[in-house]
Amino acid sequence: MKQVEAELRVDFVEGPVAHRLRFGGGRGQDLAKAIGLRAGKTPTVIDATAGLGRDSFLLASLGAQVTLIERSEKMHALLMQGMERAEKEGGQFREIIGRMTLLKGDAKDLIPKLSGDAILIDPMHPARKKSALVKRELRQVRDIVGTDDDAADLVRVAIQHARKRVVLKWPAKADPIEGVQVCTHQIRGKTTRYDVFMVG
Repeated sequence: MKQVEAELRVDFVEGPVAHRLRFGGGRGQDLAKAIGLRAGKTPTVIDATAGLGRDSFLLASLGAQVTLIERSEKMHALLMQGMERAEKEGGQFREIIGRMTLLKGDAKDLIPKLSGDAILIDPMHPARKKSALVKRELRQVRDIVGTDDDAADLVRVAIQHARKRVVLKWPAKADPIEGVQVCTHQIRGKTTRYDVFMVG
């Protein structure tokens, strides 16, 4: 019998997000460092490609005010549901969701009207050279949001409007996005790297 794929849902209360909340390593994590979260500094963040909202939730759990932008109707609805469920949990979850604001629309249009110290961009990554099946969840997200062919345009808009920095989350071994200036520095993990563009 063919297995039916579990319906994609955004879950901040259980699973990988809750695990990272408890055992993630706080502001020492690569993402937090890339965004500029450090002792005594908590930048405001715009997550231009919200997706499953996990990076936004992590940054909000570390005290940042985060504006999430998602242009896919379906993904936006899943995020809304996930945020509502987390808020109903109360306690720490409600407090974190209280620092997250979800907007629907194209980040290229919305960013010029917003104000953020740091802008995070995590586009759908280029198809892997290895044909190993991309994680099921990521595949489901890709099915919903498609590929981000305008990632270079988005990075350029972000660089024009961020107050302090733009962070591009990208596979560690992937080539830089064509048509984007060279980044100021990188923070490299095993599978992911953060290309940081300092502005202002």
